[in-house]
Amino acid sequence: MAAHLLYQNSVAYTIPFKYSSPATAKSTRSGFRVCMRDRSNNRKPLQKGRHLSIEAIQAVHSLKRAFRRSECDAGEESDQSTFQQVYDSKFKRLLRLDMIAVLRELLRQNQCHLALKVFEDIRRESWYKPAILLYSEMFSVFSRNGLFEHVNLLYNYLREEDNLKPDLEKFNTLLRTLVSSGLAEKAVGCYQLMNKIECDADRETYRILINGLGEFAQEATFAGIKEDAVKCYGNLDFLLEHEEIREPIAKHKLVSGWNSV
Repeated sequence: MAAHLLYQNSVAYTIPFKYSSPATAKSTRSGFRVCMRDRSNNRKPLQKGRHLSIEAIQAVHSLKRAFRRSECDAGEESDQSTFQQVYDSKFKRLLRLDMIAVLRELLRQNQCHLALKVFEDIRRESWYKPAILLYSEMFSVFSRNGLFEHVNLLYNYLREEDNLKPDLEKFNTLLRTLVSSGLAEKAVGCYQLMNKIECDADRETYRILINGLGEFAQEATFAGIKEDAVKCYGNLDFLLEHEEIREPIAKHKLVSGWNSV
């Protein structure tokens, strides 16, 4: 009978065969000892903020479970207090990057109500700094799920931020998200916010707004944007550059966006 030997980082079996690959076997008196390494030793460590840590995974599962229970019994104070207890014990004790990872995972799973609550708590943290790309991601998820009340609240939060960095590339990404989501006036408002924090628009900014909004860019609300573009570049010929023209927003999409202002 083959002997069973255990090692710290490998598992060895002694088998009575006379042949085995030289790379994986060592000769013994009774046969060959084949060593198989534990594959778990090859796993890469979790990177907090990029991949979910064990604590973040547990927090996501616990929050979803407690939230579903509180929704089923919305009128009972005990379930609401239970959810808050779970929230405090599972989320508020997390590290900064784990909090952000939980928020992104909730957004990925379209858990919009939980994601908004998590974001509101993150904004209260002393280390919080506004991230335009995170705002863009939330706008996309909330509008895709038809939660325009959440969109309104998020837009107000963005306008209240007092330490936004004038990062043109990130603001262009945000504008592209708002335009593609049918949030026309929100896009115009963000353009005005860019001017407020001295984030100068470029050709891509005007292409996103004017080409993306299509016929609605002719409205009085958007006339100022076209005037600014002409002042900066002399004309609007640059709108046709690089073939980056996007399809105009459908009218039924704009209706929902305009109602959400």
